[in-house]
Formats: sequence, structure tokens, C-alpha cells
Amino acid sequence: MEYKDYYKILGVGKDASDKEIRNRYRKLAKKYHPDLNPDDLRAQERFKEINEAYEVLGDKEKRKKYDAFGSGYNFTDGQHFDPSQYGFGNFGDGYSYTYTTEGAEGFSDFFNMFFGGEGRFDMSDLFGGRSGRPRRRASPAYESELNITLEEGYKGTNRTVSLRIGNENKSLSVKVPRGILPGKKIKIKGGKAGIDGDIYLKVNFILEDKLKLKGLDIYRDIDLFPWDAALGTKVMVDTLEGRIKLTIPPNMDPDRRIRIPGKGYRDMKGNRGDMYIRGNIVNPSSLTEEQKRLYERLRDTV
Repeated sequence: MEYKDYYKILGVGKDASDKEIRNRYRKLAKKYHPDLNPDDLRAQERFKEINEAYEVLGDKEKRKKYDAFGSGYNFTDGQHFDPSQYGFGNFGDGYSYTYTTEGAEGFSDFFNMFFGGEGRFDMSDLFGGRSGRPRRRASPAYESELNITLEEGYKGTNRTVSLRIGNENKSLSVKVPRGILPGKKIKIKGGKAGIDGDIYLKVNFILEDKLKLKGLDIYRDIDLFPWDAALGTKVMVDTLEGRIKLTIPPNMDPDRRIRIPGKGYRDMKGNRGDMYIRGNIVNPSSLTEEQKRLYERLRDTV
């Protein structure tokens, strides 16, 4: 496994204050944010490293644990080592070890080795005391996925999930918290279901063809007849809190969006996004003779 120097990643010294670390993180996170570098994979990977480094150095307990390990063995950035030789659980038994909190998905195996479950790392192993004592082995973790609707994520819901674990089928009750975001993972303690190890369910959102979620903002397309787009109209729009009446202004074209403040998604911290409506101009499936004549007159006047 490769040792990661979180201080080097953030570009701060090991004696840096909490404020210095926080300010440096904000500066780098802004520079490498995916929204500002949409086609730069290297910048996106850098952004992940920066977040992982701050997850550790920005937390006093995690930083203390990380510093103790680094000072105990004098590892350098990029150096490879065998975790099992330093009191960590066995990483080669075929199980997937995962540590997940909000925003923690995508962290490296190095991060997961330290913070991936109880019993993974014993601080007393750093400075002796290992001889003759069996290492504690981490319980396996099982991963699966859970597909929910945008409304279920917004309001929260209870679901029953069936999983195949070993040679047994397990039926688990899952509480989906209100405001969970796609890509986050829900942890289920396996002991309650008689399973050795915990279960992590990655949440996916099932979206309609004309509905997108970007961050906390919702983008919805609605169909408009050409005359409604040209002259303006009033339409009913579905939001996560019910239907609302929306005024479509005259000369609405497909590149124009109408912003509805506060009608986007709400996350677990209570932060809200907006809704953006785009008019998708469509023709009626059939025209009457009168409508055809009107279209012809309109074409002749253009």
C-alpha cells in the first residue's frame, strides 16, 4: 500500500495550525473544483486528494492518529508498505473494506485502512507491544446498491432490500434518510440481521428523461406548443412539494431557463437548491385544417 503525505498534498507544514490548514484547503478546493475543470481528469483527481487530506488534517482526532503513525515509522510520500506488518487488518482476504460518511466516498485504501471500521488499527501497535499478540481482524463489509426516486430521497423513505450473502438470502429493512444525495452510502449494521460484517448500500436516483439533478439544483424540461412559446402562457409544473402554476413569458426559446428559487433539492443539512425550467418546443401530433391554414398564413408572413 502507498503511504499518503496529507501535509504535502495540502502544501502545509506538519506544525500548521488548524486555521492554516482550513485556509489552504479552501484555496485548493476552489482551484481544482470539478465545476471549474469539467474536462480535466487530473484536476478532478487532485480535488479528491485534497478532500481526503482535509478530511484527516481538518479533524483533530484523525490528525492525531495519522501523525502518530507517520512519526512512528518515518514513512515518506509514495512509499509502499505492507499494512499487515503494522497492526492493521488483513487487506488480502477477498473482502471489500469500506468506510463511508457523507462526502467520504472515493477515498483511498490508505484512508480506509485508518478509519475503515473498529478494530482496524490499534494505537499501541505504533511503539511496540505487538510481539506475541494476535492482531484483530476487521469484519468484512458487503456492498450493494439501492435505487430510489428523487422524491423518495427528498422526503426519506423505508425500503426492504433482499441481498444474497454467502449461501443465504437476507431481507433487510432500510431507512433512507431525508435529503440523501446520489452516490452516498447507507450503512446497515450486520449484527442486527445476523450477518458478520456491515452492509453499505450506494444510493442511486431514478430520474425521468426530462429531469436532471445537478448538485442541489433540479433541471426540468416541459413541452410547449410553438404558439405558447411565442405568445406566453401559464402551465402547471411538478415540484418536490407539489404542483405550482408557472408563467411562461413571451418569446420563450429552448436556450432560456426560468429559475424558481428554493424549489430544488434539499440535502441532509437543510441546504436548498433551485429549480430551472426549460421549454421544449413541440408540434401537435395532428393538425386540423384550420390550424394548417393558420400555419401557412404565418409562414407566408415571415
